[in-house]
Amino acid sequence: MSRIDARFHELKSQKRKAFVAYVMAGDPDFDTSLELVKGLPGAGVDIIELGVPFTDPMADGPTIQLAGQRALAGGMTLDKTLGLARAFRVTDQKTPIVMMGYYNPIYSRGVETFLKQATDAGIDGLIVVDLPPEEDDELCIPAQKAGLNFIRLATPTTDDERLPRVMQNTSGFVYYVSITGITGAAEAQAADVGPEVARIKAVSDLPVIVGFGVKTPDTARAIAGVADGTVVGSAIVAQIEAGKPVPEILDFVRSLADGAHSA
Repeated sequence: MSRIDARFHELKSQKRKAFVAYVMAGDPDFDTSLELVKGLPGAGVDIIELGVPFTDPMADGPTIQLAGQRALAGGMTLDKTLGLARAFRVTDQKTPIVMMGYYNPIYSRGVETFLKQATDAGIDGLIVVDLPPEEDDELCIPAQKAGLNFIRLATPTTDDERLPRVMQNTSGFVYYVSITGITGAAEAQAADVGPEVARIKAVSDLPVIVGFGVKTPDTARAIAGVADGTVVGSAIVAQIEAGKPVPEILDFVRSLADGAHSA
């Protein structure tokens, strides 16, 4: 059982919804980023989604794009992202880490080499948004053989014909994108999300976690109420962009987590 599977098993036994927090590795710098990541579990985060800065993102809105640019300008690399995960694992062997990024840096490194480095660093799952199911042999299947969950995104435009194909080799959880658009755009609406979660659950036994457009504790509560949990990214990254101190950012994260957990 992976850390991700174990965490959802634990949450189910507690009848609690999951709260997932996204942060960009190296934003605004390595040390601050590590301090923040280390503080996330204590702020109520069940799963950490760790972004890998990349020059040409596809799904990320301006807030997260700028976070990636800040991280890259500060010298953040894939190696340093893995190093941040290793540093986190020195004091936390339980909290799952999902690495979110794009295929180019992995391809450039070599899949086999990357997967060994990722597992050694304590990464538990991957979200690689520019690899469709038709390319599962590239990374998805090798990742699962290496013991990593491969988490796929479903969206409002993933129709009933496409959905089973998307779910075929997904593991860990399903990430449902609540809106048609980029991160940090419109606010997610529980009334729209609920039927979509039910549609996914009709073809998959995996937990469904909803992200994009979740910015407040009230929205986190509402969305978690119709799913197995929620993800918040841009709202947290905006706090980092504003230069707020880590304890203040963690207080904000705690408010979001409390919202999700109260669903």
